[in-house]
Amino acid sequence: MFSFSSLRGTVQPELSKKLYRLIKSENNLISAHEEAGRQRVSIATQLSEWGEQTGDEGISDISDKVGVVLSEVGEQEDTYAHALDDSRNVLKTIRNIEKSVQPSRDNKAKIADEIAKLKLKEPESPRLVVLEQELVRAEAENLVAEAQLTNVTRQKLKESYNAEFLATIERAEKQIILARHGMRLLKLLDDTPVVPGDIRPAYEGGAQARQILNDAEDDLRDWRPDNVEEVPQQTTSSSRRQEHASRDSGYAGTQGTTTVDRDSYDNNDSADYIRDDTTARSTTQTTAPTAGQEQRMSGGSGSGAPVSDEELRGEHQVSSSSSPPPPPASLSEAGRSESLSRDVKGLFAEL
Repeated sequence: MFSFSSLRGTVQPELSKKLYRLIKSENNLISAHEEAGRQRVSIATQLSEWGEQTGDEGISDISDKVGVVLSEVGEQEDTYAHALDDSRNVLKTIRNIEKSVQPSRDNKAKIADEIAKLKLKEPESPRLVVLEQELVRAEAENLVAEAQLTNVTRQKLKESYNAEFLATIERAEKQIILARHGMRLLKLLDDTPVVPGDIRPAYEGGAQARQILNDAEDDLRDWRPDNVEEVPQQTTSSSRRQEHASRDSGYAGTQGTTTVDRDSYDNNDSADYIRDDTTARSTTQTTAPTAGQEQRMSGGSGSGAPVSDEELRGEHQVSSSSSPPPPPASLSEAGRSESLSRDVKGLFAEL
């Protein structure tokens, strides 16, 4: 079925297409875990209802208590799906950086192509000097953007999959806890065969069954990860719960509706940028050195240090009285390299 989200997928920049598809695939995985959790809860309810209609006190009580355990297993599956969604949202930061770097690459390639064409057509054209200067500036901006990309990519890749592995450990260990207590419940049910005409002893495990459920609840509440080195997360648990609560209000409905709503959220770039304050807000417009105002790229330095809002909003003013020296026919390779180095140092100094 056609949708605006599928249309957006076809117009992604080349640099971010693969990660865009990966994030979409993660969406399907999350939906599958959510559906598995719902099915587990539904099965637990059906088990309890079946046990009640058997008329056997022991079967009725144990099936009801086992249903409670299975229902909690389903809740753990849903919690895991939310953790996967958190991990997936971190990857969106890398995708957004890739989208912001692509115009910088394209601009540099466009200017270089224009210079090559002009050299063939008009080797003595005075416009060559202007284009050479624009190319130097574009290359300098691209170097800064590429540095920002590699820094953020490394940081966010570790953060994303560290969160996923921690969630996997938590889900596995909590489900083990529930499974062990479930087996304790089953031991309360006497399955000793009786011969026809004999009366089975009355079921007396009700109090023990309730205590087992209390033990399971206590063990889940007291659970802590053991010997796990966690990568520092920028999003706190309370803020994640608030995000899930607000996001789930838009996910309500059938599984198909859930997928569509999350797809819409995926393509809300403004929401993606809010999630991380280190996301680069780079400018790709390049001007000649004679322009009255110099555009610069926003983002971290090569060391990955964050930049303050005041610096991001700041602009480097170029004196209107300054003018470039009389240009030669074109910049030499050595001269262009020296100018590029000077511009890169200037950009990093500004940042």
